[in-house]
Order: sequence, then structure tokens, then C-alpha cells
Amino acid sequence: MTCGLKRSALLLSLIAPIFLSACASDVSQSKYDGVVAENEQLQSQNQQLQSQNQQLQGQNQQLQQQAAADQQHINRLQSAIKYTVNSDLLFPSGDWEISDAGKDVIAKMAQVLAPEQQEKLVVNGYTDNASIGPSLQQQGITSNQVLSEKRAEAVMQYLISQGVKPELVGSQGFGEADPIAPNSTAQGRSMNRRVEITLAGM
Repeated sequence: MTCGLKRSALLLSLIAPIFLSACASDVSQSKYDGVVAENEQLQSQNQQLQSQNQQLQGQNQQLQQQAAADQQHINRLQSAIKYTVNSDLLFPSGDWEISDAGKDVIAKMAQVLAPEQQEKLVVNGYTDNASIGPSLQQQGITSNQVLSEKRAEAVMQYLISQGVKPELVGSQGFGEADPIAPNSTAQGRSMNRRVEITLAGM
């Protein structure tokens, strides 16, 4: 009997490390599989984030390009808003029909305004406070208001002939209103005789 117990104990001592080793192996494999699965999940998330980052970079580049285009457009509009030309350069004294030299000036303006025109522009005419002469009165121009309207319309029509879209341009006259210099001097009156191009509503 004692011999049998000794054999069982000996057999158990030999088999136990094998069982323990197998259990340890199962635990290690389980941990390894868990780490691999977590790593694969992290890699997948990283790929998604990289893809989203590329999309965001593409959108950012598009926004920057759009902003640059908008800034160029704004710069053109700012130039248009500030575009003022003395009427003495456009019209013979006491007249509303554009001179040849004036047509050259308007043609150069049209080259700036016509390309990619999107907003409506208005040609505003202004005069000094000098009285209307007899020759103009014979043509039905009885006031500075009417003279400023005729001059503004003449500029508008020539802009259209040079490529400015007719549906995106208008004209109006203000006569001797809104002077930018005193009418008490010849220089001041010359400054007040002007044509301005602005955005509609400005």
C-alpha cells in the first residue's frame, strides 16, 4: 500500500508542472490575443483619423483658395467704389457728350470693371453750382441736376459698349449736391464736377 501511494505521489509531481504550464500558456495566449485585437482597433482608429485629417486639410486648402479669391474680388470692388474721375477729363466744357479723350479714360475703367463683374455698379454724376448756359438750355438741359444725369448716363452707356454688363450697371445724377470742395474757387468747382462709380446701395 505504501508503495502504491509513493508511486501516485511521484506521478502527480511529474504531471503537475505540465498542467500548470498548459494553464499558464492559455492565460498568456489570451492576453496576447487581447493585445493584438486592441492594437488592430487602434490602428483602424488611427487610419480613420488620418483620413479625416486629410479631408480637413483639403477643405482648409479650398477655404484658403476661396478666401484669396474673395479678397481679390473685394480689392477690385474697393477700387471701383473709390473710382472718381474729373468731368473736365470726360466732357468738353458745358457739354454732356463724352470727348475722345474721355472715351479713352472710360475704356480703361471698363477693362478693370468688366471681367467677372458680379455686383451692380452705379455711375453717379455731380456738377458745380455754376448756372446752365444758353447752349445747354436749348438742348433741354435746364438745371445742373439734368446735366449730371445726362453725363452719368453717357458714361454708363460707354461702359456698356466696352463690355460692362448692362443689367449690372445704372446711372444717376446729383447735380450740385454733395460737393467735395468749396464752389467759391475755380479749383473747387473743378473738383466738384466729377463722375464716380460705386456699388449699388453705397
